[in-house]
Amino acid sequence: MRGVVVITGASAGAGRATAREFARRGYSIGLIARGLGRLHATRDEVESLGSRAVVLPADVADEREVESAADRAERELGPIDVWVNSAMATIFAPVASITPEEFVRATQVTYLGAVWGTMAALRRMRTRNRGVIVQVGSALAYCSIPLQAPYCGAKHALRGFTDSVRTELLHEGSRIHVTMVQLPALNTPQFEWCRSRMPRRAQPVPPVFQPEVAAKAIVWAAEHRRRELYVGWPAVKAILGTKLAPSYADRLLAKAGFEGQQTSEPDSGRRPDNLFEPVPGEYSAHGRFDSARPFSFQLWMNTHLGWIVAGAAAVTTSLLGLILKWRRKARPLTHEAH
Repeated sequence: MRGVVVITGASAGAGRATAREFARRGYSIGLIARGLGRLHATRDEVESLGSRAVVLPADVADEREVESAADRAERELGPIDVWVNSAMATIFAPVASITPEEFVRATQVTYLGAVWGTMAALRRMRTRNRGVIVQVGSALAYCSIPLQAPYCGAKHALRGFTDSVRTELLHEGSRIHVTMVQLPALNTPQFEWCRSRMPRRAQPVPPVFQPEVAAKAIVWAAEHRRRELYVGWPAVKAILGTKLAPSYADRLLAKAGFEGQQTSEPDSGRRPDNLFEPVPGEYSAHGRFDSARPFSFQLWMNTHLGWIVAGAAAVTTSLLGLILKWRRKARPLTHEAH
């Protein structure tokens, strides 16, 4: 086997797609989530791809459960090489409609869950002075949008936490690498089971990508020492737009952000949600927006910069050679004219 990876939020969405992608690469995988049935289904998918997996049921909001899961992962699979923090929870609603308990819960899962995962990984990786921690972020870690204040706040906090941890590791001269992958909108089940107080059903802000795009980015980030990885042109535009013209971005989102996150279908608000308890059902990596894009050209370019630069250099060298050759041939004709 190639190594050991632990993934939080592994039972559905991007986490489940990432488990499959690591399995294809030959890793042994520890699977952390609350939904036991879906964890077993993910384990079966990993094993069908020829890799080993262990189910580690835990609520990432509880530091003790995360620590226990990390212990069991190392006992059953071996030293952890990669830790991926992918678990998240959110609520779609204006801030005035969110209770303190809901805010706390979304923050505990999406932000503190990643903090506990990072700390559990570091306790083990420091003894070996190696390992990679991948924080699954979002364009919303830079560009906050309406109706998702708990999620945006948590992703902003995770980016700040990650940058701080990275500087501490650099100060120590550590070989542990910490990276963050900033994702675009994805077709995952979160829009089926998230708590919502919007009048219509939630949707990802178009354009939408399949979770396999995120999975490829996360695995690539785990195997390359890139500080941060932006995924998809929409994420790049949102991040750079917020940096370059924040006031304009605020006004644009205030105008389009409410409608852009809702379908035309009414939401009764009476369906079960996963904010405090896992939702039963056969949810997998994909949600119900399967017209989503299966490929990102921007990601391909971003992860092949070496080849692109080398190709551009080769083309430039060839062109310069042709120009010099042409000039050498042209000189005798110039002399004869004189």
